[in-house]
Amino acid sequence: MTIQWFPGHMTRAKRQMQEALKTVDMVIELRDSRIPKASQNPMIEQLIQGKPRLILLSKKDKGDSREIDRWIECLSNETTIVVAVDLIHDNVVEIIVNACKKIMKPKIDKQISRGIRPRAIRAMVCGIPNVGKSTLINRIAKKKVVETANKPGVTKALKWIKLHKDLELLDTPGVLWPKFEDQEVGYYLALSGAIRDEILNLEEIAAFAMKRLIEQYPENLKQLYGIEVIDDPYKMIEAIGRSKNLIKANDEVDYARTIDFFLRDLRDDKCGRITWEKANV
Repeated sequence: MTIQWFPGHMTRAKRQMQEALKTVDMVIELRDSRIPKASQNPMIEQLIQGKPRLILLSKKDKGDSREIDRWIECLSNETTIVVAVDLIHDNVVEIIVNACKKIMKPKIDKQISRGIRPRAIRAMVCGIPNVGKSTLINRIAKKKVVETANKPGVTKALKWIKLHKDLELLDTPGVLWPKFEDQEVGYYLALSGAIRDEILNLEEIAAFAMKRLIEQYPENLKQLYGIEVIDDPYKMIEAIGRSKNLIKANDEVDYARTIDFFLRDLRDDKCGRITWEKANV
């Protein structure tokens, strides 16, 4: 199955981001802690051109904490700080402000040494669909922050938010890229809900997810479904169908209902805390 997804509004979003980058000091990129590599948009990597970056690994409460720690180590460097967050329960305003001040400290210190009074840091917030960007902006909005006027050269669809006296955020639309060169990326994004089910082969997605769970989280499967884990993903799906009595009139497993049941369990986090991708540390 080849997954491609690039609506026209995302083409416009890319152009808007290119213009917006001229007005900001740094970038805040949201990724999903369950798929830290697959939820990175390679276009963002090209667009930011070495600007300081804060990577927020969202949904840390749904990811494998051991793997998240490895990803933080793997992704961090001189110009990038990585922080895992629970956007619902963590104090995201404090986390973001402190991290942005830390990553921008060299530039701020240089300005002060030259007698320049630093202005508020301007950061662009970006990320693919369904990584939690809307949740983040909604959490920030509840803090009664002030939306500032549009900066010159920025399309009106992009909104500035004064988060703190030392930090202003520029919200941008969620952007997916035109084609997934690695089809595994498409599968991971499908599992996360970043791509609409209507354009997917759900049987392939379910088999891919089951194979990963058998390899990486067999105990999660055993605990959830109360059955022994079978190495073959299709036979494991069939076993789940039988255990849940998802049977047709001829005593065959109803695969469509079983796949829907299994994928719903995954997306409702019933399989426990899972990070699908392993970090190369």
